[in-house]
Amino acid sequence: MVDYQGKKVVIIGLGLTGLSCVDFFMARGVTPRVMDTRISPSGLDKLATSVECHVGSLNEEWLLDADLIVASPGMALANPALSAAAEAGVEIVGDVELFCREAQAPIVAITGSNGKSTVTTLVGEMAKAAGWQVGVGGNIGLPVLTLLKPEYQLYVLELSSFQLETTSSLCAAAATILNVTEDHMDRYPFGLQQYRAAKLRIYENADVCVVNADDALTMPVRGADKRCISFGADVGDYHLNRQQGEIWLRVRGEKVLNTKEMQLTGQHNYTNALAALALADAVNIPRASSLKALTTFGGLAHRFQLAHQHNGVRWINDSKATNVGSTEAALKGLQVQGTLHLLLGGDGKSADFSSLASYLQGDKVGVYCFGRDGAELAQLRPDVSSLFETMEQAMRDISPRLQSGDMVLLSPACASLDQFKNFEQRGDEFTRLAKELG
Repeated sequence: MVDYQGKKVVIIGLGLTGLSCVDFFMARGVTPRVMDTRISPSGLDKLATSVECHVGSLNEEWLLDADLIVASPGMALANPALSAAAEAGVEIVGDVELFCREAQAPIVAITGSNGKSTVTTLVGEMAKAAGWQVGVGGNIGLPVLTLLKPEYQLYVLELSSFQLETTSSLCAAAATILNVTEDHMDRYPFGLQQYRAAKLRIYENADVCVVNADDALTMPVRGADKRCISFGADVGDYHLNRQQGEIWLRVRGEKVLNTKEMQLTGQHNYTNALAALALADAVNIPRASSLKALTTFGGLAHRFQLAHQHNGVRWINDSKATNVGSTEAALKGLQVQGTLHLLLGGDGKSADFSSLASYLQGDKVGVYCFGRDGAELAQLRPDVSSLFETMEQAMRDISPRLQSGDMVLLSPACASLDQFKNFEQRGDEFTRLAKELG
């Protein structure tokens, strides 16, 4: 527990997380100041009148006068105003850091370029199946500070690289980096290793590190140590076992679950299940409860979700594929009887799309590109690519071509913010159109 009495606190960013920070300090007898670069941020109307608020820009005078700045994950630490405050000796943290200083129960911490929401939710479901009181949040669902309740036996947190940049007191009972592929390169000018360095902070002070045997970038800086447990498709302490057309989850040589009993499908989901199982085992969730959760969990909305099926055509909503690695995971080993009609596009966040090209080969693939970076994506395979301004235009073009056995897959490899409020809105729009057109 930290005493913040008498501290001059500035919170950057409103919305749910910003309001949770305000509530946190007010409950401790400290009235913070709040600022947001937006003119009318969400949550402004819920702010107590006693809280000073500055909107439309950063108030540099307030920042330099502060003892503590709580920055939104969306605010880059490289921002000149924040850099100046840091140089002046002002402490800069995020809401996850405030949480870690207070939390009394063990924490399972999960990061990675892809799959972290699925794994976070799965570990939470495993704990619930065991009858544990569990708080699940962070980069998914609830802001972490709303989870500070004494009755919780376990916390399961999804953490983004942005959140980890401002977190130093995390001492996870078990932590994982599921994978590291290019994402947010607009935020990391020094490239992949700078992005990876932010994610590696999750292992500092962790009791158990769950690493991906298939991805060397998920290993601690000095390589695997005695804290490390591994998972992987074919190798690792937790791996997949293929025999007679069946795939089993296997733990240290023992087959524990036939994937036919799971509702999740696809190799990327089977490896997510292995990672979740390794984390659950590390914090002593009873194995039987974990396996039960694996058979009942049906997956997350907007993550390779069947949106509509009619006349033998499947429409799949994978709107949460907001980066290249996530789309690769969806396409790897994908089985389509007829033609794959793939929707790509949006804001690519300065990513390199070239690794997708190998998945777009063959005469049974059509590529439909839209949004800000649609033209660049269309260059991956110009002979089968069509370019549209919007996703709706692309879907209306696909509709008359469809035959039984085909799949229409929205797995855009891009963020949605150039044309939508968020990836959820994009996925909802895809689903609406799928039902109309299909």
